[in-house]
Amino acid sequence: MTDAPTLSTDVAIIGAGPTGLFAAFECGMLKLDCVLVDALDSVGGQCAALYPEKPIYDIPAHPAIEGAALIEALDRQIAPFAVPRLLGRRVEGLAGHRGAFTLRTDKGDVISARAVIIAAGAGAFGPNRPPLTGLEGFEATGAVQYYVRRRADFTGTRIVIAGGGDSAIDWALALKDEAEKIWLVHRRDRFRAAPESLRQLDEAVAAGRIEKIVPYQLHGLHGTDGKLEGVEVATLDGDTRVLEADRLLPFFGLSTDLGPIAQWGIDSIRSTIPVVPSSCETSLPGIFAIGDVATYPGKLKLILQGFSEGAMAAHAIHPIVRPDTALHFEYSTSKGVPG
Repeated sequence: MTDAPTLSTDVAIIGAGPTGLFAAFECGMLKLDCVLVDALDSVGGQCAALYPEKPIYDIPAHPAIEGAALIEALDRQIAPFAVPRLLGRRVEGLAGHRGAFTLRTDKGDVISARAVIIAAGAGAFGPNRPPLTGLEGFEATGAVQYYVRRRADFTGTRIVIAGGGDSAIDWALALKDEAEKIWLVHRRDRFRAAPESLRQLDEAVAAGRIEKIVPYQLHGLHGTDGKLEGVEVATLDGDTRVLEADRLLPFFGLSTDLGPIAQWGIDSIRSTIPVVPSSCETSLPGIFAIGDVATYPGKLKLILQGFSEGAMAAHAIHPIVRPDTALHFEYSTSKGVPG
């Protein structure tokens, strides 16, 4: 068996979510070659996999933009640079040093890169599942779902949404005009979300479009053969009631795991990677981390901050790749997109 051919590039970007895509653009603007590697079969990361139809409200110049539309725009933005993509591949191994790294994927690909950007979001992610008897059967039929890919799939349904954070409230608001009925279940009458979302929630509750069920927690599922007929909820005192619903959307966050990245000798803290704020370089010279996986004092887990980190990492990488070429910063309005 012969060794797999090596793909040589300036920068290997691990993760093709919004932050990884924009980092590829910034590398292209600095005339640095790069390759995108992602375990998913398409670009977009969590935006595409978890909430393609969920509006995002804090992207500059977009009062609201759905996740899929944002990814499509970012993909168009890097089109002039013809960035290679290795999708459906997980980077299993990394060796080498600043200026000369070798990465290997689970499909046998070998990548030679002078620098590495880890834009792996939350790492390997999956939903935190509620401990309910018979849950698997209802998951199999789609009666219990953890992600909403198409709002139209919920037209005319009776939905229980469980959780007290941004995802629960955002989806309650996004589905209120699709569903026949929405119950929002939380263990207390305090929700953690953006002030504007909380204001909209209060309006929707007052208008009868959403009913808050507080202080309650999920307690059981009623139905047969995977067909959901009701969701049982209970107070801490043991009082129960059954909500006659046919869909349950539990939003209790994601369980995250750095996966093989944790074995590369990079300092990490609870599935995040500390970086130098001015460059996003990790504890290993030549390896950078951006987006949700990166942490430093004052870090905000916003896509727009990930975009900024992508730009800083690309500029910090330039002297590694082009040590004999001075980087004279120019605005894109002056230089355009490199040909």
